[in-house]
Amino acid sequence: MANDGNFWNSIAAKYAKSPVADPASYEKKLAVTRDYMTPDMEVLEIGCGTGSTAIHHAPAVKHIRATDLSPAMLDIARSRAAAAGVTNTTFEVCAIDDLDAPDASVDMVMAHSILHLVTDRDAVLAKLFRMLKPGGVLVSSTVCIGDSMVARVLVPLIAPIGRMVGKFPDTLRIFTGKQLAESITQAGFRIDHEWRPGPTKAMFIVAKKP
Repeated sequence: MANDGNFWNSIAAKYAKSPVADPASYEKKLAVTRDYMTPDMEVLEIGCGTGSTAIHHAPAVKHIRATDLSPAMLDIARSRAAAAGVTNTTFEVCAIDDLDAPDASVDMVMAHSILHLVTDRDAVLAKLFRMLKPGGVLVSSTVCIGDSMVARVLVPLIAPIGRMVGKFPDTLRIFTGKQLAESITQAGFRIDHEWRPGPTKAMFIVAKKP
């Protein structure tokens, strides 16, 4: 995980300047997420990056604990939050493996563009399930490389070279959207909303803890 932190630190400034690849899909995901939010919610975001999603949702909830393993990403996130006047979001340097929260203490977890970057997604999902209150909500948007035949073949070939030159994180998992959905349900969640803007686009899932 330390090497992954170094990777994200190295690209933080460039990442922050990059435009959203699919603005219409991003806006739809924000709107769907907002429909599940209430003003009294305690929200946890893992892999928050430069904070855009947390800052957007902050006015709709009580508090957001936004975590990421990259200090450089979080420096940008804090600056953005201050500029936006957001005061109910805390940004914390924390790898997912080190994340700690009492069982049944969180109303919502946001996990965007992160589940394909963890070593063991089933263990992560189990941890998030424990942290959520009964009726709590998991919102995720995940790149499922396994659904693209080209990516499925090319990524394992180019990833080692990409890591050598600092263009790939150390951890990158290949799985399909079906496998992701199965992992979420096997963790105990009930999928409430599932949407994908295209066959090779990120899969957006809202799942509830019974």
